[in-house]
Order: sequence, then structure tokens, then C-alpha cells
Amino acid sequence: MYLSKLFTKTTKESSSDAESANADLLTRGGFIFKNMAGVYTILPLGLKVLSKIERILREEMDKVGSEMFMSALSPSENWEKTGRKESVSVLFQASAANSLSEKLNDAHYILNSTHEELVTPAVARFCGSYQDFPTATYQIQTKYRNEARPKSGLLRCREFRMKDLYSFHTSEEDMNRYFREEADPAYQAFFERVGLGELTERVWASGGDFSAQHSLEFQTRCATGEDLIFINSKTGEHYNREIAECIAPVWGDPDEAEKPREDVVGKGIVGVDELAAFLKIEVERTTKTLLYQADDRVIAVAVRGGYDVNEEKVRSVVGCSSLALASADVVEKVTGAKVGYAGPIGLPDRVEVYWDDSTQGRKNFECGANVTDEHTINANFGRDVEEPSKFYDLKVACEGDICPDTGGPYETYRACEVGNLFTLYTKFSDAFDWQFVDKEGKEQPVYMGCYGIGTTRTMGVLAEVFHDEHGLLWPAAVAPAQYHIVPLSKSDDEESYQVAEKLYQDLTSTGKECIFDDRLSQSTGSRLADADLIGCPVRLVVSKKSLEAGGVEVKERKSDSVQVVSIDSIS
Repeated sequence: MYLSKLFTKTTKESSSDAESANADLLTRGGFIFKNMAGVYTILPLGLKVLSKIERILREEMDKVGSEMFMSALSPSENWEKTGRKESVSVLFQASAANSLSEKLNDAHYILNSTHEELVTPAVARFCGSYQDFPTATYQIQTKYRNEARPKSGLLRCREFRMKDLYSFHTSEEDMNRYFREEADPAYQAFFERVGLGELTERVWASGGDFSAQHSLEFQTRCATGEDLIFINSKTGEHYNREIAECIAPVWGDPDEAEKPREDVVGKGIVGVDELAAFLKIEVERTTKTLLYQADDRVIAVAVRGGYDVNEEKVRSVVGCSSLALASADVVEKVTGAKVGYAGPIGLPDRVEVYWDDSTQGRKNFECGANVTDEHTINANFGRDVEEPSKFYDLKVACEGDICPDTGGPYETYRACEVGNLFTLYTKFSDAFDWQFVDKEGKEQPVYMGCYGIGTTRTMGVLAEVFHDEHGLLWPAAVAPAQYHIVPLSKSDDEESYQVAEKLYQDLTSTGKECIFDDRLSQSTGSRLADADLIGCPVRLVVSKKSLEAGGVEVKERKSDSVQVVSIDSIS
């Protein structure tokens, strides 16, 4: 690859996404071009990297499934069958963009954010007997998700490349076997091969709406990652904060004297920090009380200020099949106040209050007054509200929380999710009325699993974790080229240029990928800086000085040392 032939150019100027290392470096290095928020064009150098990531991924996925390619558009009816058309918050709809197109076809389609709605009926068409199972198929496709705030370059986009693998089974046992014995090892092999193996952990996370069983995420340690991971040092297991069981550190003085309860007017206050400042109290003294519709009843959940409610934990404790925040109308009917002013004191007897352990042991705490614009201060258990017989873990874990197994604070780290494994059970096969016929001729449910890896996100994570102040540090398996050759010549008839070009031709003829910087009008400093920015594993500099010293200057991108070696020794 001759750099003069590339239409792209590097730049020293920070990109518009300079707060994200991957977006900044990939943009400045000529790997990606930002079209709009969350949407990028993959440029030639970027495509070299992405293609290598996807080649390695195909090699590992071919061991556990067969590749197919599904459409980006799907009929709305499929999403209506699964009940997800109105419940998936990131769905895009595709329709005619103008009146001329509308005259041709005024239909509306779903622009797929995921492909269960297409893969299920497709596989069902061919698999109806127990002899057809287990089977698995995968694709690498472009996905579309209406992210509210796309950010961090390739890490959170509205349009992105993704590998999604789906498996189909005659039993829950076989579904779990595939998850454990085939999908999990294939993922570990992939991340090892692209260079993320030592940094990527297997992390338990929420099963979401699909199953009560935890999903398995692959999280790459990264200081700028958006996920907070908790390590149970006793078991060695890693947990996403969304499911980490935790005990809040005790806060407050149990011997503090009780003060008279008082209701205070405070209009339009947003958030516990602003509320605590207004009331001149600690954030930990505030209480967040949320009302939920749990199946056919309304419940209240109370957590200490500084924590968020973990709805999955609430669903497990309450034992309900459905859980959703109560509507504004229901809140006002139950409390007599608008949303934001609910509190545990004076709620109707039918509304059971579930208290998080973070609220335990406090004196003179704040809570909503169940009156619009009013807050209660100096509330106390026993005197103002009945102390619960049991406190629960209902919160999203925070740094400093206690691990129940060890009794000490969790060790935590930031990470970027690069892959996940889900068990779907029969959610989608049931929606499409798909059963298989067993050996006895009876119809039985089909079990499914789904397994995703974002390939553009993997590229972004690689850039996020493998870089220094000079530029990118690509692992050899995914680098745009193995060698970056720089002839230090003023013209192409100089010996150093001719030796460098022959070296380029010799290496490429043996299958070695090389970048050849033939931009002789550029300064030496800018060309060497570009080599660092682009980040190929090895830089080869050929100059009059190096030839006099016996050959070629070799510098590994990750090292500061430079050595001169004979041309024949480079392979």
C-alpha cells in the first residue's frame, strides 16, 4: 500500500470526539470519518483492521456454527409477534423519505437492531424434527440502534457492525451445554487472537427480559470504560454492577438524638445533590422512594440518597413477573402528590414498602412528604414510620460497597463490553409457534441462545486500550500492515528509495502486508510521526546513513530502541 495512493490523510488536529481516545486517534490516523453523531464511515486503513477482526471471528465462529446473511429490513409483523415492537427503546423505522418514494411504496419496516425476529422463522422453516438439532448459525451484519446519546467514538454508535450467533436446541440442558462448552470457549479464543485476551474478563450480567439466568459478558479492562465491574475475591467471579449483590457501608450515628419531624417546602429541586444542598444535610441522609406497578399491585421501594434502584433485584425480592415504574396518574392517586415527592410516611396500607439495607440505622433522615413541593426532614424509624422487619439489597452497586461473601469492600474496575452470551429459552420460538417433533412424535418447545460481538466496537476498544501519546499500537493480528516502510530520500532515483521499494516488493510478494511511505515531499519528522500515529507493529527506515551502517533501521512500535539490521534478515 503506497501512502500517496490513499485519498485519506493524517492530521495533528484533535477530532471533534477528542474526549474519546479511539475516536480521536482513528480519525486523525485516517481510519474512520464521522458522518454524524454515532455514524462513521470506515476508511481504507480502518477497513484493513476491521476485515482482519472479522476474518479471525469467522474462523472461530465456523467451529460452532454456519454463516448466513440476513436483511437489514424486517417486517413490522415479526416484531409484533414477539411483542417487542413497542418495548424495544432503540428501534429505528424505515419508510419512504419523500412523496415520490411514497407513491412507489408507503410501507414501514423495522431497521433491525438485532435479528431474532428474522432468524427464528428462517431456521424454523427447515428444522422440525429432533434430528435437526442442535444447530447454530451466525452472521456479521450492520445493526441500527437509536441511541439517545451516542458517544465514545466506535464504542456506542447508532450504526455499527456486529456478529450475532444463534443456537437452537431440544432442551434447556443442551442450550446450557452449548453456552458453556462451545460459545464461551470460541469467544475466549477470539479475544485472545485479536490481542485482547489478557485484558478481557468473563463477567456475569443481567439476563434481561429473556431469562432469569445471568448472561455472560466479555469486558475489556479500560480506564475510560462505561461499565463498572465488581470482583468477588473469595470466588474469583466478576459481576457487572447491575447484578452485583452488595451491602451498603453503614452510615450515620446510632446514638444521634432524634429531632422533631418537619415538612419543608422546596420547589423544582432536581436530584439528591441539589436537595441535600438545599436542606443543608448530607446526601446519605436523603431517601429516594419510587413507586412501582408490580403485577397487579403498587409497591414502594426506598433507597438511600446516592444509590439507584436495581429493578432486577426488586423483581426477584418481590417475586413479580412484571415490574414497571408507576405512571404519574397512579403516583398522584396513591400519594396525593406529583412524581418526585413520594415518601414512606402515610402511604395507604395496601402499598407495601421495601427498604434497601442502605437506609438502615439512620437517624433524622429526609424523605418525600407525599405533598407536591414538600420534603420531610428528621424522620425516624419507630416514631414516624414503622421499622421494617427485614432490609433488602435493592440497589445498583457502587464503589465502596461490601461484598456479602467476604465482608470487605469489593475490588472494582472500569471496562468496555466487547461481547455477550444470552440464553433465550423459548421466548422467540413460542412467539412464532415453533415446536419440534420428538422421538415419540410429540411436539416440544425449541430452546434458543444468542451470542453477540460488536466488530466495530472491538476495533474501537483495541484503539482505546492500545495507544500512547504518539498514536496507535495495533496488535500484529489486526494491524493495517505488519511493516511501515519509510525511505528517507529526496527523489525516487536515490539508492535508499530503490532499496526501500525493493524491500517492499520482496516482503509483499511473500504475503507480508506493508505500508510504503512514498510521500517524498513530506518532512522526515512528519512521516515518522505518521508512522507512529498509524501504529503498525514495525517501522523500517531506509536512509543513506542506515545503508552505510549495514542495512535498515528497525523500530518496534512498542519500543523506543532502534537497531540497524541487514536487509536479508527482514522477513
